[in-house]
Amino acid sequence: MDRKIRVLVAKPGLDGHDRGAKVVARALRDAGMEVIYTGLRQTPEMIAAAALQEDVDCIGLSILSGAHNAIVPRLMELLRQHKLDDVLVVVGGIVPEEDAKALTASGVGAVFPPGSSLQAIIEFIQTHVRPAASLGAAPR
Repeated sequence: MDRKIRVLVAKPGLDGHDRGAKVVARALRDAGMEVIYTGLRQTPEMIAAAALQEDVDCIGLSILSGAHNAIVPRLMELLRQHKLDDVLVVVGGIVPEEDAKALTASGVGAVFPPGSSLQAIIEFIQTHVRPAASLGAAPR
């Protein structure tokens, strides 16, 4: 039995610009995914708690503030603590290339810079989440 991919879209930190996150959230929804949008100014702790509560397959972070080197490693640590290391994490926003390499080395699935196509984001998530979701994975 197929179940929808569940994606948590979050805006961590003090960045108040969420138009891009909302555009991506809508595109994911239109592609058949279930999307939970947490809103602005989320802490890594709030995001990890929401991911656990909502039983998500993927977390999409939109970071434009430059705080990715502080926020993302903390979130990855919290996900490991909550035994959510199987949750795909993708980051979108302004992330220098060398920082993007460090984030992917820490476990982030992909970093999508401004101008990335919505189709590329959708296909990446479908490709990297679909095997577990299509098995009707049991709730955590």
